Amino acid sequence: MLDIYEKMSQINVNNLTFGYDGNLENVFENVSFHIDTDWKLGLIGRNGKGKTTFLKLLLGKYKYKGTISKSVEFDYFPFEVKQKEKLAIEIVNEIVPNVEDWEIIKELNLLNTDAEILYRNFSLLSGGEQVKILLISLFLKENHFLLIDEPTNHLDSNTRQAIAEYLKKKKGFILVSHDRDFLDKVVDHIVSINNTNIDIQKGNFSSWQQNKQAQDNFELTQNEKLVKDIARLEVAAKNTEGWSNKVEKSKYNTTNSGSSIDRGYVGHKSAKMMKRAKVIEQRIESELEQKANLLNNIDKNETLKILPLESKKNPLVIADKLQIKYGEKIIFKPISFEIKNGDRIAIVGKNGAGKSSILKLILGEKVNYTGTFKIANNLKISYVSQSTETLKGSLKQYIQENEIEESIFKAMLSKMGFSPLEFEKNIQEMSEGQKKKVLIAKSISEQADIYIWDEPLNYIDILTRIQIEEAILKYKPTMIFVEHDEVFINKVATKRVEL
Repeated sequence: MLDIYEKMSQINVNNLTFGYDGNLENVFENVSFHIDTDWKLGLIGRNGKGKTTFLKLLLGKYKYKGTISKSVEFDYFPFEVKQKEKLAIEIVNEIVPNVEDWEIIKELNLLNTDAEILYRNFSLLSGGEQVKILLISLFLKENHFLLIDEPTNHLDSNTRQAIAEYLKKKKGFILVSHDRDFLDKVVDHIVSINNTNIDIQKGNFSSWQQNKQAQDNFELTQNEKLVKDIARLEVAAKNTEGWSNKVEKSKYNTTNSGSSIDRGYVGHKSAKMMKRAKVIEQRIESELEQKANLLNNIDKNETLKILPLESKKNPLVIADKLQIKYGEKIIFKPISFEIKNGDRIAIVGKNGAGKSSILKLILGEKVNYTGTFKIANNLKISYVSQSTETLKGSLKQYIQENEIEESIFKAMLSKMGFSPLEFEKNIQEMSEGQKKKVLIAKSISEQADIYIWDEPLNYIDILTRIQIEEAILKYKPTMIFVEHDEVFINKVATKRVEL
């Protein structure tokens, strides 16, 4: 009876193979593993490695080779809402038809959210409120395993914290997220899509990262040892072969006197040498095979390069008792700050607090404000926008239109995980993460006095986030940015402006 229960509580993937039509390489090749339906799994991997593809395979959206067996139904987040003008409670009732009102309110209480949002039009809810409504609806379904795809993009820190606390109380889901702090708070297993396999480990992101670094270091050390051993063995093999040939040759140069004894001894010595050569050859083959199995899943986390200018003007921006106005409405209390050379300022606050408006003001766009705002003349500014909607056409067209140094731009994209095949894609065909990498690669390829980045890390994978952090700390550009990734802010910001 126990075996049946254990079998029924698992999702089993056996020899999964899948590739898109027209692509030379498969996304997954003979992948096998199992997961328990009570686990809280974080799914991680480079942009373009197949995280969303994997979720869609579980949902049965694509044809594949192999088998996926399960005892639960899968649901995907974000759930598509077709009639957004309906009340939020109507949306919940459509997703979970037989749910009681008290059950809905109980779930909202777990999110510290007032039940009044149920009686507002779904379209008028904030992004965070919409996420909450859809999450509680999907968790109200019984015997369902949730596939949660990047729920935190565009959400402020407070909303992320509330959703993290909510998910900690739940079980039975796979969560795709690039927010390291969020993953650490929520998951108890990590599924990593690597270069050659899918690996599952117990623990959170931090424990996975420690194990990964230890494994990478072991493989690098082992590879170095094997390289030295193989080189030494190849020299020994060459010497042994030379000795063997020399001895064999001498067998036919013996005199008539005692020739049968001499030749027998020399022949035996030659055979011994040949046998030794064979043993060395086998050892070389064995060590080459070991070497081939190493380093396959090591990501080269190459440092990105930023080319900041050092402005002779200082400070670059002065804001004194600044307040942004939407119409006649003042958005936040007065703030004062300066941007000096080398400053990296993070603007933090709730969604709708006016963070992006401050960036637009620095960019020279028309924004109503009170207080004092001054910006130095003729500053060279590099900007990463929150939206990728304007990106279109080929990378070649994008490079020409924006007058980018092509070699530097492509080198940065390559370091961020772009394959040669992806350079040939139209930008519209790229994932959101790849599009954001295009914007970041353009920005860091430009020489600028100040870099203005508006939520640059949405959809960007964890390895690339780490690369960006390391580049900022190494090259120390002057920056002002809006971001909700607390790990990133804590590592790179020299100051915070709180709204």
